[in-house]
Amino acid sequence: MKRNPLGRTGETLSALMLGTMTFGTQTSEADAGRQMDRCLDAGVDCLDTAEMYPTTPMSAETVGRTEEIVGSWVAASGRRDDMFIATKVTGEGNKMVRGGAPIDSGTIRAALEGSLRRLRTDRVDLYQLHWANRGSYMFRKNWNYAPDGGGRAGVVEHMEDVLSEMGRQIEAGKIRHWGLSNETAWGTTLWCLKADEMNLPRPVAIQNEYSLMCRLFDTDLAEVSAYEDVGLLAFSPLAAGYLTGKYADGAVPANSRKSIRDDMGGRESPRVHEAAAAHVAIARDHDVHPVHLALAWAMERPFMTSVIFGATTADQLEVALGAIDFALTDGMRADIAAAHKSHPMPY
Repeated sequence: MKRNPLGRTGETLSALMLGTMTFGTQTSEADAGRQMDRCLDAGVDCLDTAEMYPTTPMSAETVGRTEEIVGSWVAASGRRDDMFIATKVTGEGNKMVRGGAPIDSGTIRAALEGSLRRLRTDRVDLYQLHWANRGSYMFRKNWNYAPDGGGRAGVVEHMEDVLSEMGRQIEAGKIRHWGLSNETAWGTTLWCLKADEMNLPRPVAIQNEYSLMCRLFDTDLAEVSAYEDVGLLAFSPLAAGYLTGKYADGAVPANSRKSIRDDMGGRESPRVHEAAAAHVAIARDHDVHPVHLALAWAMERPFMTSVIFGATTADQLEVALGAIDFALTDGMRADIAAAHKSHPMPY
């Protein structure tokens, strides 16, 4: 399948990446193992996880379980060297993980050791900051975001501390590359500038939400990505399931995300359903699967490194993998542009 550059590393990733946040709740360990094997066989050779997973729902009792499931597969399959594994250190404020401690050099050391133990591996291929200490306009906070008042000097001091630790861990071989998640254009740019100034490894990717219905990345991060070579790892490319059409007309399938969290993490609103319906209608009009339309559109974006998709069932996985060889037509692109103009940023 198509492969894209990973920053300035000289490496490439498959254009699709397996998301694992349902492993241990909605997806059983046995099914998770089958998913990882099936993805590798299909050419999807990277996965994304996090120390705080699984979610939907998240609980203190299950923190770390997803990494354990991936680790069990690593130990049993013998395919560790075939899979690029990305994970994340939890950001400030999540009381279920280290009492909500902020990210710093000490947090990174402790969290990384835990992830390596659970993943049963000697290195993480991409180690990401799950969200910034100073806050984020992601997670549907984009309409009321405000600085935390800590000032630029404190942010710079924090970045220097983290960059130094990432450099030490890369030198030790415990991580190969590091990246960002739920970051801003200013934050991403400053991370890159400080890394260059300190002659330390710079971030190679940024993982933010991005889909036909969530296009914040287009407004300014796209330019940062292009000029700083920090490609996007897009999460929720199916808009948490809305773009599949499964929630149309008030439907709530069993074991779906909406059956677990009705507000869909702040996404739920009449405007969201209107936008989803418009995009699903495009797929219907062109006689294609809405999942293929959404994933193919994301994969062809010029700043994309890899598109992270998840599946709770084998059937859902097969549908997603069908996007590997799917290509949009000019007519589809024109209809997508029109739908975006009519339904901009529904959440």
